[in-house]
Amino acid sequence: MSSVIVDARGWQNTLDLETGEKIETAGPVVEMTKALLQRHPYPGDMDPGSNRWVNDTALDLIDRYQPRFAFLTYAAQYFAGRYTAMPKETRARMIADAFLEAERFSNTSGFSAIVVGTGDMTPFVGFIDATRLDGLAVCTHWSTRYAGLYEPSPDDMKFLREHPQIEKIVSREEIISLFNGTPKQLLRLPEYLMLARKGYAFKTISDTKKTPAMIPSVNFNIPLYAPGHTVGVITNIRQALEKDLSEKNVALIVMEGVGVDEFLWPHVSCRNSTEWYYYEPGDAQYLTISSGKHRFLDYPTGYKFFSDEVDAIKSYPFSGIFKSIPENTFADTYPGKSIAVGNKSMFMHMVTGADVCVECFSRNLYNQGTMAVIHRDDKR
Repeated sequence: MSSVIVDARGWQNTLDLETGEKIETAGPVVEMTKALLQRHPYPGDMDPGSNRWVNDTALDLIDRYQPRFAFLTYAAQYFAGRYTAMPKETRARMIADAFLEAERFSNTSGFSAIVVGTGDMTPFVGFIDATRLDGLAVCTHWSTRYAGLYEPSPDDMKFLREHPQIEKIVSREEIISLFNGTPKQLLRLPEYLMLARKGYAFKTISDTKKTPAMIPSVNFNIPLYAPGHTVGVITNIRQALEKDLSEKNVALIVMEGVGVDEFLWPHVSCRNSTEWYYYEPGDAQYLTISSGKHRFLDYPTGYKFFSDEVDAIKSYPFSGIFKSIPENTFADTYPGKSIAVGNKSMFMHMVTGADVCVECFSRNLYNQGTMAVIHRDDKR
């Protein structure tokens, strides 16, 4: 059983990750984690010190838990620019600070770092209004390039195929073929997937996204710092981690919202795509990096997640769209001790598989505290 510790500025509760029910649990790892959360309150997604919080928390956890693998995410520069217009100089300074934090972490911990950027950002140009269709368009939260389409009328298809800001419309059968999906996965796909052009985002009745200032750009390739490795595609990052961990302590550091154009360390261009599809910063990209397999079909963009929750008690209430703990993530299959720390809520405890995961407890940029998930407390 995985347990959750929620810390709201000193007030703590321990709960079952799957059910959300309060539980009583104890032990050295639990007590260590509770004290850790009290020492490191989360400053907030928009606070310029949130990347520093990731480092301070991770270094403290390393001192006490002694892991050999760490998974870190720095997301301050992504959230700060997503909904607030930011001068180029300010953004450049935030990205430079993120790389300084990565350097500080590596120098202080002694961990060898592999660093990957999730992709460049681009100014938001406008919405593609899909709210007046005869059919239903669904845009999953945080996604801008993709939207699902259900039961479109002939008039809908004509309008959408002629829309100047829609790049492509892909059928369910094409998607399942591209990702070698199963019949069960086919049921989770929309009838069609619509692709927006650079700078545009879909507006649908199913989402509540604010008007952004910047959104993910066209990122068929992302930057990767992996000294001593030749990694041409996102699915091979895991192999580099495995090789390095056979020799030394390793940290995988994810730089949110940083692409090839703004990555400050020596890097190679790593393919973040397959054919027409490229990963946006989100669960599928993280799961693909962590597992070494394409994972778009786990929770496909455009799926009607809300339809699953009618008259049902949601499992994993602290985990967003996730309905179970993903299998074959990197740290889950790694026999040594592992940790994950990041300022991207819900991701760290679900996509990494680490023994102890610490993350911000934020929803839609509202800071509600800090959260930790303990998946394993039996490693010595």
